[in-house]
Amino acid sequence: MIYSLRHLTTYRYARAVRFARCNLRLRPRDGEGQRVLESALHVTPTPTSRLARRDFFGLDTLTLTLDEPHREFTVEAVSRVAVERPAPPPPEAGLPWEAVRAAALALPSLGPDGPAHFQFRSQRVPLEPAVTDYARASFPPGRSAYGGAVELMQRIRDDFRFDAKATTVSTPLAEAFALRAGVCQDFTHVMIAGLRGLGLPAAYVSGYLRTRPPAGRPRLRGADASHAWVALWCGPETGAGEGGWIGLDPTNACVVRDDHIVVARGRDYADVAPIDGMVASAGEQKLTVEVDVIPEDEAA
Repeated sequence: MIYSLRHLTTYRYARAVRFARCNLRLRPRDGEGQRVLESALHVTPTPTSRLARRDFFGLDTLTLTLDEPHREFTVEAVSRVAVERPAPPPPEAGLPWEAVRAAALALPSLGPDGPAHFQFRSQRVPLEPAVTDYARASFPPGRSAYGGAVELMQRIRDDFRFDAKATTVSTPLAEAFALRAGVCQDFTHVMIAGLRGLGLPAAYVSGYLRTRPPAGRPRLRGADASHAWVALWCGPETGAGEGGWIGLDPTNACVVRDDHIVVARGRDYADVAPIDGMVASAGEQKLTVEVDVIPEDEAA
């Protein structure tokens, strides 16, 4: 499947911004069962400087500096990505979760895809005893790590309410867990915290999810959204995913296949935020985001 992606972000400021510096993480990732065919970025106003770099986890980041006064700032990222992933393994395939935990601790690799970086607490994912206990119900002794994670994913989908007004991007994990409500970022952080609390390596993945318009309805421009899900390290014997990693989407209770497009993988949202930075100004700002994820056969 080949997708055309468009991600348009617009900031409008009540007063002129005289200086801004921002980090953009919007280029889809090569690997993870996908290949970037084209990628371009359009920014208005024209930045004074650009600095491109690739971080430890292989995420491309572009840092922009703007020092001319402006009342509006737009970033449009457009890409074409080919996605083809293998079928997931059977639900109870792979090593027992205790063996996966031990294998991750024993693995000597400290490379960016190694499990050691994703086994412990991180900036946005503390290890909360209540969340660990919630996850533990899906992991009786001897159960496969993959099977337990699939059940945990389904439980989160059943027990938590999707509510965009219940949380914000900065809501602490413990608060979202207590509310049993939030958005994909919250569900992903909760699932990661539960898995890590049991010693299982789990990463935060950001990207896009293909959505289908209702039958007989046209696709609305800008109606899609960015998305987040979990990557679980199950060991190389699991039989799917690169390096033993398998994607699980707790918002939709599904294993990641060709409808998901990966932009970045990190320890939590703080590693992979699409845009962050600082502005020097007074007054309020208004943010609007439009996302389109269009299969090329549908566009034709």
